[in-house]
Amino acid sequence: MRVVCNMSPKTSAGILLYRIVEGELEVFLVHPGGPYWEKKDEGSWSVPKGLFEEGEDSLEAARREFWEETGSNVKGDFMELKPLKQPSGKIVYVWAVEGNIDAASIESNLFTMEWPPNSGKEQEFPEVDRGGWFTIPQAREKLLKGQVGFLDELQKKLGIVE
Repeated sequence: MRVVCNMSPKTSAGILLYRIVEGELEVFLVHPGGPYWEKKDEGSWSVPKGLFEEGEDSLEAARREFWEETGSNVKGDFMELKPLKQPSGKIVYVWAVEGNIDAASIESNLFTMEWPPNSGKEQEFPEVDRGGWFTIPQAREKLLKGQVGFLDELQKKLGIVE
């Protein structure tokens, strides 16, 4: 069900890149950049994703966001996963695709924020500060809790049982 964003409620779209290495399923996740996330690890990683632009197709938004957060384009046979409502109320649409990326080579776009708080100084930070490949059990620990359901559905669609 490809959707076009109508901006209410907030919606994001992303790509869950996966690969099979020596018979084991691995997924590619990203860690958010910026000072608030700097020392957080478990439960803070995400599927590369971002907000839809009004009128934008969900798959095209997902591909754009993957490029913005990693510097890499992704191609292949995309499998739509069931959208998940996050604790914030945001709806996240995710497409899974088999592929590979060098986690050490990602280049993310930047965002600007006042840092330190109330200092009046603006600083730039990468939207994503690193990426990594994780087995499903590892990904369950790293991933934001609201996105863990994407792992379950990917395994089901691929016929992989833990």
